[in-house]
Amino acid sequence: MNAVILALVIVALLAAVVLGVRPIRRTLLSAPIFNLYRKVLPQMSDTERDALEAGTVWWEGELFRGRPDWSRLLAYPRPRLNDEEQRFLDVQAEEACRMVNDWHVTQESHDLPADVWSYLKTQGFLGMIIPKEYGGLGFSAYAHSEIVTKLSTRSSALAVSVMVPNSLGPAELLLHYGTDEQKNHYLPRLARGEEVPAFALTSPWAGSDAAAIPDSGIVCKGEWQGREVIGMKVTWDKRYITLAPVCTLLGLAFRLYDPDGLLGGKKDLGITCALVPHDHPGVDTGRRHLPLNAMFMNGPTRGAEVFMPLDFIIGGPAMAGQGWRMLMECLAAGRSISLPSSNTGMSKLTARAVGGYARVRSQFRTPVGKFEGVEEALARIGGNTYMMDAARSMTAGAVDLGEKPSVVSAIVKYHVTERARQVVNDGMDVIGGKGICLGPSNFLGRAYQQIPIGITVEGANILTRSLIIFGQGAIRCHPYVLAEMQAAQSPDRKQGLDDFDRAFWGHVGFVAKNKLRALGTALSGARWVGVNADVAPEMKRYYQLLSRYSAAFALLADTSMLVLGGSLKRRERLSARLGDVLSQMYLISATLKRFEDEGRQAADAPLAHWSIQDALFKLQEAIEGVLDNYPNRFVAWSLRRLVFPWGRTQSLPSDQLGQDVARLLINPSATRDRLTAGCHLPATEAEPVGAIEQALAATLEAEPIEAKIRELEKRGALDGNPQANVRDIADAAFAIGGITAEEYAVVKRRNRLRDTVVKVDDFPFDLRAADQGSPTAERRAA
Repeated sequence: MNAVILALVIVALLAAVVLGVRPIRRTLLSAPIFNLYRKVLPQMSDTERDALEAGTVWWEGELFRGRPDWSRLLAYPRPRLNDEEQRFLDVQAEEACRMVNDWHVTQESHDLPADVWSYLKTQGFLGMIIPKEYGGLGFSAYAHSEIVTKLSTRSSALAVSVMVPNSLGPAELLLHYGTDEQKNHYLPRLARGEEVPAFALTSPWAGSDAAAIPDSGIVCKGEWQGREVIGMKVTWDKRYITLAPVCTLLGLAFRLYDPDGLLGGKKDLGITCALVPHDHPGVDTGRRHLPLNAMFMNGPTRGAEVFMPLDFIIGGPAMAGQGWRMLMECLAAGRSISLPSSNTGMSKLTARAVGGYARVRSQFRTPVGKFEGVEEALARIGGNTYMMDAARSMTAGAVDLGEKPSVVSAIVKYHVTERARQVVNDGMDVIGGKGICLGPSNFLGRAYQQIPIGITVEGANILTRSLIIFGQGAIRCHPYVLAEMQAAQSPDRKQGLDDFDRAFWGHVGFVAKNKLRALGTALSGARWVGVNADVAPEMKRYYQLLSRYSAAFALLADTSMLVLGGSLKRRERLSARLGDVLSQMYLISATLKRFEDEGRQAADAPLAHWSIQDALFKLQEAIEGVLDNYPNRFVAWSLRRLVFPWGRTQSLPSDQLGQDVARLLINPSATRDRLTAGCHLPATEAEPVGAIEQALAATLEAEPIEAKIRELEKRGALDGNPQANVRDIADAAFAIGGITAEEYAVVKRRNRLRDTVVKVDDFPFDLRAADQGSPTAERRAA
């Protein structure tokens, strides 16, 4: 026995020496592992490397770490508008909404009115992100997000026409990479609306695989402004390009080749971005697509061997071939704002209008919003909207902090648009026949029709979920994996080995700690997990659970990368579910931060509880999906014992909690106003949403009188009266003196407004398409 103990002590000492003395460890262990790692690591293309290294790692990195620092989350400043931004939102953005009639835009003019385009240009809507020194508004990312959110509650054409010039496009690229001459020329013109920008990336043959675009340019000599210069002949065929039909300045991505070596020895220079005036000889724009009858301008652009000088390249000739990195570095900011904002606006409108409608509309003499089946839909509308708005705000705030959160932008793009689809679908279910008949009084039909647009653009959701969120996040956000890969690819082998030694053994310790942490927090139900921040007591449990699931996720991610290696990239379902885990943790984090930032509003707690519990259930389902489908069944069995030793623990929000959320949507309150803040709410009953607002107030005023009328019915006072029907019963009650003249007037006003709200549009039998004219030509002339 003594010999065995002695042997174990010797082995332990040897292990300590080997692992603890770095030169010995590096020689005996790290060097062989390093050599093997270099052999098995697949070659990475320049475009893949640019995509991986683009952007920054933010809060998602903490979630990957397995032990989130909650004090860091709550220390991020709450995004706020300054006085100028708030004034613009309240005045100019509100006026832009007032000027647009969405039915007129979508059904009659098929474009924004000329006076609206003029207003957007002169008031600086197209140059919100351009600094003041160039004549722009110089607004924050959060202000950009708030404005797009408000415009989206009115009209998709309005919102998208403002959103695109301030997202990924010429202005953004010029600000980061343009030459001084380009900035000084184009940015003031873009800020004043003298130039309308578009950016052309997607081609018919390379949509999701944008780096594979076949559009090409050949460096050559040609004539420009009366003299021979070195330029390029560019050929392209693009589609789905927003604002292309009306743009005056076209951003263009293509692959640039230099077969004759006019710029050096490299033949394939790579993806290049150029700015091309729409009237440059050979540029073809003007035709349009109709994306599910959304009337924002979108269309193709083409050109064949169009000669242009090298000065058209954004950043000048020195930036030839740098376009993919430029796009990857700038894409995160725009994707963090555009679709999350527009889809949140759509959901806020749904929550406000459908909630009001559900109180105004009655069946069986009960507001439909009080039926349990409808309450279930209303709960999803309210909870999802609360979480979407939290994620939108926190992510926009990250951009203002200087982050370019590439992984987070993919998370909010996917999950906000998917939740918006659920919200609008639920809204359509609640309003029933009102929603399926298009017309001026239908406030939700066009949103329902156009939901797939957000799902499809800026990275299709299937691609985003299956390949990007975890596929990119696993490497980009992990504290050690990217460092290991960079070390293995270092041209200096000695420096690479040193860097690899540090990263690899740090990674080994990281895995060991997370394994213990995941098991310990699972066994205890995370009851003993400390939360290193002052948080609302009713929310502390969620912080503990997120800490538990962060450790479990880190363990799952590391195990999957180790066991599956390069094949993990091909296992898209597995990657997607791992991405779902990360995404739900991010959305819950944003919701918890919102609750703290807004002062722990007790009345808002049902919204926070419902959305977090729903996300925790989805998170658990995603982990279960990983384990159920793990290719190595022994590893899956082992992981399940570590992550779920007691089985599933998360459940869906209770019916009572769902009812509490639903009641918040059908009753006016400060909570309802906070949930739907930023909605454009017309003051006139001639507008469908304005009519709902007025009808809701009238309904609440009339409810005590309705109770008096029901008492008359119960006593039999209205028996045999043909007017004692659901529509005319107030007339019968007033006729026998059961209610006063003042009460009768209140009910009659409610009835009039109710009838306006539930009205469904009808049209003459002979529907003929109106002459659309030529909005493109008119725009160019203007």
